[in-house]
Amino acid sequence: MSTDPDRTSLMADMNDRTREVFRRVVEGYLESGDPVGSRTLTRTMSEKVSAATIRNVMQDLEFLGLLDSPHVSAGRVPTQQGLRMFVDGLLEIGNLGDEDRARIDETLGSNERDVGTLLDRVGSALSGVTSGASLVLTPKHEAPIRHIDFVSLGQDRALVVLVFADGHVENRVFAPPPGQTPSSMREAANFLNAMAEGKTLSELRDRIGREIESHRRELDALATAMVDTGLAVWDNEGEPYERLIVRGRANLLGETEAADLERVRSLFDDLERKRDIAEFLELTEEGQGVRIFIGSENKLFSLSGSSLVVSPYMNADRKIIGAVGVIGPTRLNYGRIVPIVDYTAQLVGKLLSGRS
Repeated sequence: MSTDPDRTSLMADMNDRTREVFRRVVEGYLESGDPVGSRTLTRTMSEKVSAATIRNVMQDLEFLGLLDSPHVSAGRVPTQQGLRMFVDGLLEIGNLGDEDRARIDETLGSNERDVGTLLDRVGSALSGVTSGASLVLTPKHEAPIRHIDFVSLGQDRALVVLVFADGHVENRVFAPPPGQTPSSMREAANFLNAMAEGKTLSELRDRIGREIESHRRELDALATAMVDTGLAVWDNEGEPYERLIVRGRANLLGETEAADLERVRSLFDDLERKRDIAEFLELTEEGQGVRIFIGSENKLFSLSGSSLVVSPYMNADRKIIGAVGVIGPTRLNYGRIVPIVDYTAQLVGKLLSGRS
């Protein structure tokens, strides 16, 4: 988890008392969801200190933008900036509990052969263990290609069909370039099939640009456009493809204040339509390790007041192929959730590497 230099400097400038007040307010809020008052802190501070002194410290922390008081004389809660600083500098990550480990192991220890079904079970397990909503980004199918075909469905709709060597078939509806004819579709398919057999989709994409340049004169302009558009549909991660598994919606809805309920419903409507899969994919491209996004730090959740704890998983070649994550209210038990997400991601990666 990366840290902001300004926040690191701010934490270093705090004296011990200010740091302890800040930590106890955040921990109290994460545990209860309620504002934490000065009188409550007088009973938990490591040194004997008056409520008036604590109130003065709280006012200083509020001035710094780390705490907020939702109601007059009702205690303080951490701001998004305060939560971020707590996560970066004061969060104590616990060890994965034996019960949590056993529940995850039980799910991933099944003999389920279908990867999609297995990862659906992973999502359900994560949701159950964390009492949050889970996201699982499944890997793209990377078996060698046997055959590619384009099928016209009308003037503005076409189907691209990929048949893989392992028998897996995927098809997508897309908008072809204007003016396509049955012959240009056949020419495009023939061009792709001539070089596709035995290659994975990633390998084919690496080669296709060079081949188009060298064969551009031989290829009809319409066929060239058809090749570009037909393959682009497999890269367009913003489209609503079934690669993002969302489970546990009811958990987050049940934790949400009535005033925010509609915004959270809107979040899940977007997720279930997979509109923002590209945003989720970007989170996995930052390398190994768990990342925490609080509120508006990630546009996916800027309207919901939610946090996302996410970790990528890798294949046998150490290439990031997907991710697992948990969404919850900003007062998540981060110290418990982080090791759960981290362990699940590592286990999924090992399991999929063993099958490849």
